[in-house]
Amino acid sequence: MPVEQAGEFSAIITGEQREFCCFGCQSVCQSIHGAGLQRFYQKVPAGETFSPPPELSSDLASFDLDEVQTLYVDQLGDIRTISLLVEGIHCAACVWLIEQSLVNVEGVLSADVNLTAKRLKLRWDNRQIALSQVLTLLGQIGYAAVPFDPDTAEGLLAKRHRSLLYRMAFAGFAMMNLMWVSIALYSGADQGEFRHWFHWIGFLIATPTLFYSGYPFIRNAFIGLKRQYLTMDLPIAIGAITTYSYSTYVTVTGSLVGHVYFDTVVNFLFVILVGRYLEAISKRQALSATTRLLELQPKLATIIDEFGQHHVVPIRSVNIGDHLLVKPGEKVPVDGVIIDGQGAVDESMLTGESLPIYKGINDQVVAGSINGEGAFTVEAVQVLRNTALSKIVTLMEEAQASKAPIQSLADKIVPWFVVVTLSLAFITFLFWWQVNIETAILAATSVLIITCPCAFGLATPMSIAVATGVGASKGILVKQGLALETLSKVTHFVFDKTGTLTDGALHLKSIVTLPNIEKYEVLRLAASVEQHSEHSIATAITEAAKQQQLTLDKLHDFCSFPGQGVSAIIDNKRVMVGTQIWLQPQNLIEFDYWQQHVKQLERQGISCVFVCVENTIIGVLGLADELRSDASTVVFDLLSHNIAVSVLSGDRKSVVAAVTAPLGEINRYAEVLPKDKSDTVRKLQQQGEVVAMVGDGVNDSPALIQADVGIALASGTDVSIESADIILSHNDLLAVAQARRLARQTLSTIKQNIVLSITYNVIMVPLAMMALVSPVVAAVTMPISSLLVIANAARIKRIFKG
Repeated sequence: MPVEQAGEFSAIITGEQREFCCFGCQSVCQSIHGAGLQRFYQKVPAGETFSPPPELSSDLASFDLDEVQTLYVDQLGDIRTISLLVEGIHCAACVWLIEQSLVNVEGVLSADVNLTAKRLKLRWDNRQIALSQVLTLLGQIGYAAVPFDPDTAEGLLAKRHRSLLYRMAFAGFAMMNLMWVSIALYSGADQGEFRHWFHWIGFLIATPTLFYSGYPFIRNAFIGLKRQYLTMDLPIAIGAITTYSYSTYVTVTGSLVGHVYFDTVVNFLFVILVGRYLEAISKRQALSATTRLLELQPKLATIIDEFGQHHVVPIRSVNIGDHLLVKPGEKVPVDGVIIDGQGAVDESMLTGESLPIYKGINDQVVAGSINGEGAFTVEAVQVLRNTALSKIVTLMEEAQASKAPIQSLADKIVPWFVVVTLSLAFITFLFWWQVNIETAILAATSVLIITCPCAFGLATPMSIAVATGVGASKGILVKQGLALETLSKVTHFVFDKTGTLTDGALHLKSIVTLPNIEKYEVLRLAASVEQHSEHSIATAITEAAKQQQLTLDKLHDFCSFPGQGVSAIIDNKRVMVGTQIWLQPQNLIEFDYWQQHVKQLERQGISCVFVCVENTIIGVLGLADELRSDASTVVFDLLSHNIAVSVLSGDRKSVVAAVTAPLGEINRYAEVLPKDKSDTVRKLQQQGEVVAMVGDGVNDSPALIQADVGIALASGTDVSIESADIILSHNDLLAVAQARRLARQTLSTIKQNIVLSITYNVIMVPLAMMALVSPVVAAVTMPISSLLVIANAARIKRIFKG
């Protein structure tokens, strides 16, 4: 094992030197523990080389740091991506500081911070910079980062809350004791012989409170100044230290002029800590939908070894092909196939199906679903990040980390916020200094505390985080915040017909043949050609042949023409199965003979597929698809909001008109080939429409990409449709209307939050500059503004109630 790798390995397992850690000590140590290496702890002083003892040589030689990275990094190529949990993020200024510090570093390709989840999505070139160097840089600007996984996140969150509670409790205890000192001083003791005695008591109580309870503010402010960055902890630290220093000066010198304000320092530190704690709790509650999805991810699995023995192992130890036992009441740990046993599985969080689904041998199960009764053995097909549940969670996290265009306003303002705050505080101090030094200090401190971009920075990401979490719980998977903002402005919805407005399950309704040909012979030939096609028409035809127990012919020279038909050679004859438009130019014999039959079927909403052998049409297959039960509800809802609706289909006009007749006055585009659907969307956009395309992501990907917002209907396990901006994983058309309502509510909430945060600063800052607000009152109002923004964002959840 290379010396440099050994050094990094030693730092990882001892936790001695974070700057040498490739990942972040806590998470990686847990992984190493799982590999059975926990007994090899060894302290290595800073700067010294790690020399493994002889008994470790074999273990370390086989240990590969890349193997540990595979647990957290998407791919182990030169370009890597990882999600890091960052401690110390609490406002928009922190987000700006981290992103700006990393984005200009050579080798860092992107750095996107999720304020609400306190996570950093990092993408870097491993040839130019190591992950350990990035973590070192984060440490230098005051932030500790570890690879994200739900267990680690929960542990660090609990640790942070405990630390916050301890500091808050200490400040609260000090505040109660100082209250009695303040009462004595305000009652006349400041004029008597006990004046200095009470001042020293206040000093002894306030000093440890400032340096323990106020330590996070002082530390972050100092690190920011050291790195030449202005953080939002700087104004708070300046206000606390200035007020404390003046009070200490009056106490130490024994001056009879002036008052001490130790109680003010302790009080506003306590109130700020209470505010931050309430913010953390409120965020957690507002993101409850996100939390519930994360909690669905199993942490343990019961693996069955080759000897039939059962072992409970961490989910990260499960590999593809492993056999896992799922008992009643347990969560399915992986995506897989049942190879033994049976059970009733609840997949409601993934598919929207409220009732448990019976699953037996060869049935597929998905991670996170719950086995209600029975027991079965699953062979793992997808594990960890590749399961359907993990993909849903990843989509949700990426959406929460993305930035909607409306957030650019906050990103532009935040860098100047601290400078403006310090400038206003300095102006306030200079103005009131002419009147009274104490008033100047208190007024300036109030300005420093009360002016905060926290509420402004939370306005957009908090709303998007709540919306994406709530949407995911209802099967609405939003890939990025931009999609929500654009969807709220859509003026025209375009629906693909087959599989979107209709059930997508075509059924053979009729077979019309030439007088001398058996109808099942036509069906057998058609099914023989279609057996290699994946189109829904092919599925319907081959299924009908299977029901009639027909034997299909062998074929060769199979050709597929998307949206038109298929052809192949059977018994040395060319057999073609396809649409009238495709076959008409082929100079087929007796084409006009079939027109009366075709028109009669199309008036009933039945699509016609022609079967030809050597340029002779021998029959017509009639296939029908029915509208979804909720199609009319969705379309009429959109029309009632003055939103135009169009339907695209490759079917003939008469068929499209018959099938969509219950939908009322909508635009119908018939005989549109898959490659032409994007052109139709583009033409609508050229007319000034903001277009949302709704399809199934199969043959309408170009149209989904061309549209301003692409919405794809998918099953609960198919959430990887790249061409869509929003995926409806419950395959429920009503979710289209719900997604639009969610988008409009989200954008409205963002605007409300921005107005709320600006209004707070416009009202409170002038009052503080006029010395009408004390530092304690400023400390109370500062978190209240953030809490109002969080509470307002949480209201988004109500749109799915009632």
